[in-house]
Amino acid sequence: MNDKKQALIQEMLDMQKKFIAYEQSGEFNAEDYYVGEWQEYRERYTELAAEVREIASQQANFWK
Repeated sequence: MNDKKQALIQEMLDMQKKFIAYEQSGEFNAEDYYVGEWQEYRERYTELAAEVREIASQQANFWK
């Protein structure tokens, strides 16, 4: 696996662990998630997912 892709996936997994802990803490607040401090989290996660998808597509020669 590409080292960069692996690092991006690891960051995504770390972010998922953080969110799961937040959600299970009972402190989850939808407003914070969509417009508060977690908005940056969502934006970063979306960026990571797009970058991983792009790398995977190139590796699979999907977008010729």
